[in-house]
Amino acid sequence: MGQEDLMSTAEDVADQFLRVTKQYLPHLARLCLISTFLEDGIRMWFQWNEQRDYIEATWSCGYFLATCFVLINLLGQLGGCVLVLSRNFVQYACFGLFGIIALQTVAYSILWDLKFLMRNLALGGGLLLLLAESRSEGKSMFAGVPSMGESSPKQYMQLGGRVLLVLMFMTLLHFESSFFAILQNMVGTALIILVAIGFKTKLAALTLVVWLFAINVYFNAFWTVPAYKPMHDFLKYDFFQTTSVIGGLLLVVALGPGGVSMDEKKKEW
Repeated sequence: MGQEDLMSTAEDVADQFLRVTKQYLPHLARLCLISTFLEDGIRMWFQWNEQRDYIEATWSCGYFLATCFVLINLLGQLGGCVLVLSRNFVQYACFGLFGIIALQTVAYSILWDLKFLMRNLALGGGLLLLLAESRSEGKSMFAGVPSMGESSPKQYMQLGGRVLLVLMFMTLLHFESSFFAILQNMVGTALIILVAIGFKTKLAALTLVVWLFAINVYFNAFWTVPAYKPMHDFLKYDFFQTTSVIGGLLLVVALGPGGVSMDEKKKEW
């Protein structure tokens, strides 16, 4: 079987998967995408005192401002999750969650940690895709109204979302000399580039979903570590952040790459 036949077979399998899951995929994508906000919001409730004391000690901002920080995180994240899942005011929910990401990036000094910064940007990419999806839903309400084609903001949101999502995978690259690490880096980098430029996008994104899911379950198995150990919280944080990026990739699979992509340009050739 030649390389083209293999690619064609893989695309057929991906298309078959999409036909079967078309009804459920957007719902699953949204649930995965907001999972890290849901987990973090719940954690703010159960670790209220620890989070408040940490912010108060780190920033010397006083008891009241530290309490406000925890309250904003709790209500902002849980409220945003409820709105996204119920599909009400999704755009406002996305902007609110963008604000939470920015707030946490500064408050927890993530700005100076490249790995965590790239993961937060990838999370922002997932929200951009969710924003693009909510725009298309809004427009579909006016199906009878003539339009000038797909709106530019939505196209560029999808492009920005795809590019930001791939930052997650750059944090997973292993600079080792073993055969497996080199193979994983080569395959991962090729898939990252395909998603970023929008070529064979659905197949590449679906492959990344499977790969990332396997890595997540294997490396971030927080349920195997006792809850009292600090590593439990670190692995849990990584697990749900990765799950959110999987949700973003599932949105790419469900929605397609958008207008600014090689897949779209190929239709014009």
